[in-house]
Amino acid sequence: MNQLHVVIGAGPVGWTVAEQLAAQGHSVRILTRSGSGPEHPAVERHRVDIETDDLTDEFAGATAIYLCTHVAYENKVWREKLPAMEQRVLDAAAGTVVVFPESLYSYGKVVGPIREDRPRTATHRKLGVRTLLLAARDAHRTPTVSVAASDFYGPRVRTSHMGERIVPKVTTGKSVSVIAKADVPHSFTYIPDFAAAMIAAGARKDLWNTFLHAPTAPAVTQRRMIELFADAARVPAPTVTAIPAWIVRALGVVPGQMKELGDTLYQFQYPYVLDSTRSDTLLGLHPTPLDDGTAATVAWWNAEELTPTS
Repeated sequence: MNQLHVVIGAGPVGWTVAEQLAAQGHSVRILTRSGSGPEHPAVERHRVDIETDDLTDEFAGATAIYLCTHVAYENKVWREKLPAMEQRVLDAAAGTVVVFPESLYSYGKVVGPIREDRPRTATHRKLGVRTLLLAARDAHRTPTVSVAASDFYGPRVRTSHMGERIVPKVTTGKSVSVIAKADVPHSFTYIPDFAAAMIAAGARKDLWNTFLHAPTAPAVTQRRMIELFADAARVPAPTVTAIPAWIVRALGVVPGQMKELGDTLYQFQYPYVLDSTRSDTLLGLHPTPLDDGTAATVAWWNAEELTPTS
């Protein structure tokens, strides 16, 4: 059955959700300030500022709404913008389910596998913002479902730990640097799996008002992920160095990117393992094997013919 789905934001998550919905035969209305989004006969691209524009007409007739917009990766910006942004969308949704892509930040530092029954009560800076947002969703009359992923990778993913800082360098034989430690386990979520989980969750009324994990393959080290990208590109594995945690902390004294990275430094100092087993069963989904995901990622970057970052 053809349904109308509204996707807010055309970053890698929103873009992939829109593409998958269109491929399933649904109509998609994608809302961005710039009017960007996939070029597809089933996709309408509207120029909308969700912070100021009236959203009622944009949401009319929607089966589900996917709030995939993003703001600058800064604690201050998150606190100033995200609560009000989400409130406007939830108010305008007027009972239509809103699906959120979510991080694992609200769990804080966890010893052992991160499962859905762990407390989500972190309070520190950006971690605390995610906790507050989850509480506001739970309290709102509009149904929501939050689907959480670990650091993601895949086609269209640029600004991630396994994005433009890594993949183009691997394919061109350059050395790469990672944060904290190269050889501790870390979970990476393939973005098409993330999008598929959001769509499946939004379609299941019995899963509304819950917190789910996106299908995520078994954790590997950052070094191993880089080796998998090299294997996919059919090039030798590059030299991998790590920026020690103490350097990140020292640079984080001054406001800026390093300070923001410092909030989640623990994710790369210690094992950071997302267990999606329960949610996979509920959603009827399975994670894409890392060999397949890294191959698709390298193919996308090769097609883009981007100049590697220095």
